[in-house]
Parts: sequence; structure tokens; C-alpha cells
Amino acid sequence: MKRRNFIGNLAGLGIATLAGNFRVIGQALPESSNYTIEQFENKGLAHFSYAVMVEDKVIIIDPQRNPQAYYDFAEKHNAKIVGVIETHPHADFVSSHLEIHNALNVPIYSSGLTKSDYPLTAFDEGNIIKLSDKVGLRSVYTPGHAPDHIAAVLYEDGKDKVVFSGDSLFLGDVGRPDLLDYSKESDKQRKYLAALMYDTIHFKFAALNDDVIVYPSHGAGSLCGKSIRKAASSTIGYERQFNYAFEKRTKDEFVSLLLSDQPYIPKYFAYDVHLNHLGAPELKANIAKIKYLPKNYQPESGALIVDTRPEKLFKASYLPNAINIQVAGPFETWLGSLIAPESKFYLIASDEEGLKTTIKKAASIGYESNIRGAFLYDGSNGKQMKVFENSSFVPEENKYTFIDVRSAREVSHQPVFKNSLNIPLDELTERLKEIPKDKPLLIYCGSGYRSATASSILQKDFPALQVYDLGSSVTKYITAAPSK
Repeated sequence: MKRRNFIGNLAGLGIATLAGNFRVIGQALPESSNYTIEQFENKGLAHFSYAVMVEDKVIIIDPQRNPQAYYDFAEKHNAKIVGVIETHPHADFVSSHLEIHNALNVPIYSSGLTKSDYPLTAFDEGNIIKLSDKVGLRSVYTPGHAPDHIAAVLYEDGKDKVVFSGDSLFLGDVGRPDLLDYSKESDKQRKYLAALMYDTIHFKFAALNDDVIVYPSHGAGSLCGKSIRKAASSTIGYERQFNYAFEKRTKDEFVSLLLSDQPYIPKYFAYDVHLNHLGAPELKANIAKIKYLPKNYQPESGALIVDTRPEKLFKASYLPNAINIQVAGPFETWLGSLIAPESKFYLIASDEEGLKTTIKKAASIGYESNIRGAFLYDGSNGKQMKVFENSSFVPEENKYTFIDVRSAREVSHQPVFKNSLNIPLDELTERLKEIPKDKPLLIYCGSGYRSATASSILQKDFPALQVYDLGSSVTKYITAAPSK
């Protein structure tokens, strides 16, 4: 089996997809001349997608918003894309399945339970996409993360070789069952899905042989799981031994464990599920609608501005009502966590390439239609944030109100300052009334990325207060939680 990385920008569209060090945990990859698997990584969303090539036919699995990489792969190998598999309607990114379908007139394979506004070809338990006399893909019904989730097993000469597990089985984890909105029935439905996940793990994945390779749709950093291991592939045998989901426990114990300590749900997740049910519009055409405004444009009073420049440039000069979500980081997740899907905003960067990249990152979660205009800003005539003087900082002097914007789980594992107020970044705009105003504010997180965003939000909402960002200096003060 041939295995490659996709590295670099996608066909000049400006999407940064830096590849990591891919490796298989538990065994070496088998060699086969009968099929090729290409793994593509969108690092900002910790998303993996795949191209399976057999002879001159290619199947794409869980494609990202920009389909160009898959077109390039097929063209490079003189092959033809013949179908797209969607393991489920994704919550954390927008898929290009409909765009590929419309461009190439190929089927979209998905669960027969999936409801969509476009034609689907049912790919249900036991159904097979035969790609040659030796190789094919078999559907396995794997609900839990979603009620209509499927996985695709690649077989060769009747032997299972690889499982594309989507968001059901991750490396060291499983997909969370709490992302679907069931209104008043949400708690009941989450428990129902968690129970389905128990059956999926113990009766579907556990039935596969130990040497079957696991290719998930997400890696470490994705909010579709709570403890995904940092790797790009694994084996069923390794997961059976080290993944907590395979451990022996009752179904009720499993449900309780799976539902506990899950991370927050970003605002855009429900929006992306809905958009993936509808099918996203063609990427290039939608991006072409965005207005490029003159350099140093002055938006109307009160307009929301997302400034994607590095935090030092932002603090040196920023526009009124701007918040700083740096493009060099998990920009997509925080854009969709802090900006509601119905909100419109201006997008700014310091250079043209950065602006293009930022727009494509916004488009990966379906937010390109929310951009009222995009422009470059060189820092002229803006406001300045006060720079924190770390050299004379004495935490015990109690001169500041400490605001810790990490998650509660992070705080419990690694406390930093005593008497700090923990308001996770994703909750900050809804909890502004809890912020004391009697002392300067000192904001911190675990590395400086989230605190840069949080301090910009607080400076915007409390212009009369002195707001400081501890930034990356926080690493000097982080300690391990005391043993209990």
C-alpha cells in the first residue's frame, strides 16, 4: 500500500495545510500494488480526509471544503474520481461533497438514514463499492457520534485491511455523542447516542482483526473528541489495548464516562451540520462575492471587526470594536466559537497573502458569507493596548484581577495563580458581567494564543479599564496540580 502526505497550499487558494509527521502506531504498513491511500490534513481543524485509488478509480472520503487537492491527486495519477463517501454530516467543518458531485457527476455515498437536500446513494451496513476484482469498500453502521454514522472498510482479496472510521473511532478516543441539538430532549438523546457508541465499539470495531489499520477523520486538537491521541493512524489491535473505549465496563458505566468532561460546543457546529445537510455552495464562486476594501478602511461605528494579525501588531495599533483572532493558530475553531453564524463581520490582515489564507480558513467552516468586507491594515491611526511589564511582576502583590481563560479541566490539572477568576474563552462574551472592575485585569491562558483574543475582547467591552495580556510569559508560572 502506498501512503503519501499532502503538503503545502491547495492549488493557490491560500489554505495552509502543513502536514505533520504521519506514522502508524502498532505495526508497519503492508505493501500492496492493488490500491493507494492518500491522507490529506487540514491542520487548523485537525481534519483528515482520504483518497482511495484502485487502478484508475478514486473514491474521496470525508472531503474538506476545498476540493482542489483531490482533483490534483486524480490528475497526477491519470485517474478519475468516481464517488465521495460521507461518514456523517460533519459539525466542525464544511464538506465539498456536493461541489464534487456537481462538478464530476459522481455519487455521494452515505447512510440511508441521512436526510439531505441533494441526491444520496445509500451505503448501508454490508453494502459494497467494488473497485476491482480484488479491492472494494464495505459499509459498517457505526452510530454514536451521530445516529446515521457509517465507517468504510477497505478489503483486499476478502481480507479487511483498513477502516476509515470517520468520527466514530478516534486514536485513543471516540466521537462525542453530544453535538446534535435535540432541544428539550437533548439529555435523553445524548445518552441514547452514547449507548449506541458502546455497541459500535464492542460489536463493530472490536470484531475487526488487530492488524486492520485505523484512519480517522480527526486528530488531536479536534473538538469532536475529548482526548484524541496525537497521531495520524493506528491499528485496531493498538486501540483495543490502549483506547479507554474498549475497556471492560457496563454500558451504563460507558455512557457516564463518555458524557463526562466533554469540551465546549462551538457556536458554529449546528450551523455546519445544517449546511452539510443542504450542501455547501461552490467555494471559488462564493469567495468571489467577498468585497475587498481599500487599505486602512474605516468600518462604520459599532461594526464587528476580526483582526487576524499577530498579537504584537494588534496591541500596537487596533481599530475600534476589533477582536484579535490570530490566523497563526486554531483560527477556524475560535472564529466559529466566538462569532455566531448569523453575525456579520469585517476581516483584516497585514498582507495580501495572509488575507487570502484567512478567508479560506473562514470558508472551511462556511463563514465566507458572513464577511462584510476584507481589507489590509498597516497599524496607522489605531488605538494601543497597554503592554504588560513582566520583569517587575510579583503575583503575590494582588495588584490585578487575574482572569484565566482556559477550560475548567485545564485549570484543575495545571493551576497558575491563586484567587484567579476562571472564565473559559468560549464563555467570555456571555459572562462579562462577572468581571470585577476595581483593579486592572491580567489575562492568561496556557500559551498566549487565547489570552490575546480574550484581552482584545475585554479591552473592546471595557475601554476604561486597564487590560493586560500575560501572553506566552504564562509558561513561567504554570505548575502541576497538587496530588490528591
